[in-house]
Formats: sequence, C-alpha cells, structure tokens
Amino acid sequence: MVASSYAREALALNRDCFSAHTLLAHIELTGEHYLRLFARIHKHLRPRTYLEIGVAHGDSLALVGKGTLAIGIDPQPTITEPLRPSVRVIRETSDAFFANHDLKTEILGKPLDLAFIDGMHQFEYSLRDFVNIERHSSPNTTVLIHDCYPLDAATSARDRTTTFWSGDVWKTVLCLKKYRPDLRVHTLAAPPTGLGIVRGLDRRSNVLKANLEEIHREFIPLPFSAIASDRPGSLNLVPGDWKTASRLLG
Repeated sequence: MVASSYAREALALNRDCFSAHTLLAHIELTGEHYLRLFARIHKHLRPRTYLEIGVAHGDSLALVGKGTLAIGIDPQPTITEPLRPSVRVIRETSDAFFANHDLKTEILGKPLDLAFIDGMHQFEYSLRDFVNIERHSSPNTTVLIHDCYPLDAATSARDRTTTFWSGDVWKTVLCLKKYRPDLRVHTLAAPPTGLGIVRGLDRRSNVLKANLEEIHREFIPLPFSAIASDRPGSLNLVPGDWKTASRLLG
C-alpha cells in the first residue's frame, strides 16, 4: 500500500515518528477504535461492577454507564473527563490496592462483572493484575486488556524509546494461551494497539500464581521476533468490529 510505504519511509528518517506509527497501526488494525468498542461493551453488558487498572486521563473510566459501581486504580491519575458519582478513583498502584484492600468489600459484596487492565505496560505487571482480578472473578466476569497487539520491535519493547509505545503486554496473551488453555482468549483488531478479551475465568485456579517464577523466566526475555512471522495467529487476532466483540461476550 502507498500509505504504508510512506509511513515506513518516514520511520526510516525518524524512528520516533508518531504519525507514521499511528498510520501503520490503523492499516493493520482495521476495526473500531478501542474506546468506541469499550462504550459498546458497557452498553451491552451493563455491568453491575467495574474495575479499571490504569486510569490516566479518565477516557475509558468516563464510559461507565448509569448504575455501574466502578473503581479506578492509578497512583498518579490526571483525570480530565467528567466521571459519574458511582465512580471512585483510588490513588495507589494495583499491587498496593490488592494488598491493602478487599475488592469484594470495595464493590459492596457484588460480583465483579467487568475489568480493564491498562496499567504498567510491562508483561509481569499485566499478568499480576490478571491473577489478582481472577481471584475475585465469577464465571461471567469479562477481562479486557489493552495493548495486546504490538506494531514492531521498537514500540513493543519493555523499555520505552518511542512516543507510540505498547510495551510487552502482548506476552500476556501468549502466557494465557500456554498456561491456561481453559480460558477463552482473543485479541480484537481495535486500533491503535489491540484489545484483549478474556472469558471463562476460574477463581479457583492456582496455575499462574504457582508457576509465576517459571513464567517470568520464560516470557520476560522473549523477543518480538518470536511472533513476528505470525502475529495474528500467535495473538489470536479477530476482527475488531462489534459483531465479533458481541459474539465473544456471549
């Protein structure tokens, strides 16, 4: 494609050309923007409870619908969006939150219906957040994970060297596929960096926690080249449209 060629030429001149990275991401991921899908998911599921890790400006937290009890966790939120009265932001890291709070108490004893992981853009943090969320899950809980589809080696590295950056969260999908084949794991082709969707959680499972050290040794050093030849297959990529998303949600 001509647009793709121009974008790659721009990156050859400037490896940190944000507009070029963004263009390539939208060429590869042709679905709806992840925030638009997010809004549809909230309307479809109408979750009683919602947990968000990584609030930032509040763009996704602002999509919470009426009647949803929501908690956002972020050590340094910079919220610019209006939030509903039923939304509470806790200024802590996710590790500190799960260590210092009982999530069931925080959501008034209700089941956790929906969770979104968008905190630290490194694999071990993403995985740990998933493990902690699953401990409080029900069979109907849905977990969404941002940044599951990397663009290239530079923008998917563990250390940030580019403005457009997804980190190595993508390894979470590979890990869940290998160690938890009982889960239903897919990546929606939602620009700019994909949206993971995980269903079929089991709060009784101890597989991930019991093998955490082995998992870290296996996946933290894993290079982008391990999936470069078949990113769609490796990351269970599916169309990022509402028809596909709603089918996965059940």
